[in-house]
Amino acid sequence: MPVRGLLLDAGGVLIGPVGGRWNPRFDFESVVERRLPDLPRDRYPEAFAAGQRLLDAATGTAARADYHRAILRVLGVDRPDPALLAELEQPSAAPPVEPYPEVPAVLDELRARGVLMAVVSDSWPDLADLLARLGLRGYFDALVISALLGCRKPDPRMYRAGSDGLGLAPADCLFVDDDPELVRAAVALGYQGLAVVRAGQPPADLPWIATLADLVALTR
Repeated sequence: MPVRGLLLDAGGVLIGPVGGRWNPRFDFESVVERRLPDLPRDRYPEAFAAGQRLLDAATGTAARADYHRAILRVLGVDRPDPALLAELEQPSAAPPVEPYPEVPAVLDELRARGVLMAVVSDSWPDLADLLARLGLRGYFDALVISALLGCRKPDPRMYRAGSDGLGLAPADCLFVDDDPELVRAAVALGYQGLAVVRAGQPPADLPWIATLADLVALTR
């Protein structure tokens, strides 16, 4: 079926984390240790796991300050200084993520061909600013961010906000995500679906691509 619009996840599709991890951001330790130099470094893995459990358990997108509090609690900081939490909320000097190498050229090509594009992402509210810092914001006609909408994929409202933002019917949109379960949910709602598999085993029941460059041929 012809594709008139693309609904693209951000993390794992457009951008990847500097330093190899998504959360917490790559400079978390250095920010914290400037204020609290005596923290037990050997407890960081346990603390990060606690933060991830909070994110996974949230029905929406958890507040970033609550996420940081969960980590700091395991490190023995029960009442973190508000100034520390505020610093962790501030954008890092360098973006904590970067576009995958092929992404700018792919978005240039798709935009030149008149393909409408939206980002549909489970993310914190500053995603729009982050995409702007990376030079990617201008490619997208709509941004759907879970922390602002108040729900996460696979909630149908996330997908619908993307297609509505493009002014298109679900069947005219291709949803692209690195989580096959979220692609299956989109297909069940009437969207076309495509998984991005940059590493690991591809799904047997979904069309998939290894890099966003392969998307160009599929949307001609």
